[in-house]
Amino acid sequence: MSLKARIQEEMKTAMKAKDKDTLTALKSIKAKIQLAETASGASEELTEAEEFQLLMKEAKQRKDSAQVYQDAGREELAEVELKELAVIEKFLPQQMSDEEISNAVSEIIAKTGATSIKDMGKVMGMASKELAGKADNKKVADFVKKLLNQ
Repeated sequence: MSLKARIQEEMKTAMKAKDKDTLTALKSIKAKIQLAETASGASEELTEAEEFQLLMKEAKQRKDSAQVYQDAGREELAEVELKELAVIEKFLPQQMSDEEISNAVSEIIAKTGATSIKDMGKVMGMASKELAGKADNKKVADFVKKLLNQ
């Protein structure tokens, strides 16, 4: 079942349960998917990798917004963002642990033959494809830097 279909089913469930917070988050995700599908040059359906990338972007946006609201002392707004984040995270695959990311990055470094920080672009290119949706790219980049600087 595609992400769009799963979201549609969840929207029906949220409407029946009169869960406005969940419904708002689901409508937002659905709108982003429709925008991506209708963007110029886009194919009819999004690939699974594109869907995960879109969800990761939305999740990151919610985390950042919640942090800004908390820093400004606006807990009620931060709470809304965190509720939406929880809904988005239901559709994301299980995130990798730090140890799993480190192991995966080490394997990628071995595959690419990278030896210094100058090879970071090559490693990140492969890592972002292999770990799409499973790990935050910022975290992956931190591990790549750490392992290439050893």
